[in-house]
Amino acid sequence: MRYLFMALCLLLPAAVFAADIDTDGDGLTDIQEDTVYYTDKNSVDTDGDGFNDKDELTNGYSPHIGFNERLINVDTDNDGLNDGYELALSSDIKNADSDGDGFNDGDEFKNEYDPTKPEAIKLEKRIDVDLSDQKLNYYLGPVRLNGFTVSTGKASTPTPLGTFTIEKKHPKAWSRMAGLWMPYWLSFNGVYAIHELPEWPDGSKEGANHLGVPVSHGCVRLGIGPAKEVYDWAPVGTKLTIHY
Repeated sequence: MRYLFMALCLLLPAAVFAADIDTDGDGLTDIQEDTVYYTDKNSVDTDGDGFNDKDELTNGYSPHIGFNERLINVDTDNDGLNDGYELALSSDIKNADSDGDGFNDGDEFKNEYDPTKPEAIKLEKRIDVDLSDQKLNYYLGPVRLNGFTVSTGKASTPTPLGTFTIEKKHPKAWSRMAGLWMPYWLSFNGVYAIHELPEWPDGSKEGANHLGVPVSHGCVRLGIGPAKEVYDWAPVGTKLTIHY
């Protein structure tokens, strides 16, 4: 037993060391290069474009294709799910069916299922609003699907901070207090909502030049186009986080 313990002690550091080996010194371990990114562990620049593999990945570029090709424009395994999304999901960029459940990764993701789990597990939908830079991003699981500039509450009528859920939806809510329509209304925390720029009864928009500036009475205003996109995507119950 003593000899077994000593042998394990000798093997453990070697195993830990092996996990940290970075033969080419590009910032990616050999294990990552072999099993996750499929890059060349003996070359810091797999595609020969003059940029370090890790730097390319960190900045959203493919280390396999030169000329500044974005990961979201590459689909190595032709499964309908781009490499950027696959890496965010931890699915296999070289296996069209990462979890081996008989369903293509891209099809699973389109139907909002986790392509890394053979069980039918739905990915969480969530919306994130950052008041500091006036941005709304929405996610399916760990994948950011899109983001838009917003206008949130001014200092005297701030947008509430915290975690909420979308409570109700209305394609064109009416505000009696303001005398304005609020298209694509997604309510949260009672009286607040994410919605399109307010609309006067004559059809003209209020505050079209205010996106990026906090001027609302507490709601989160989106521009024309983005508001409908978020409204159509987010069902009642969608998680919403608002923070600085």
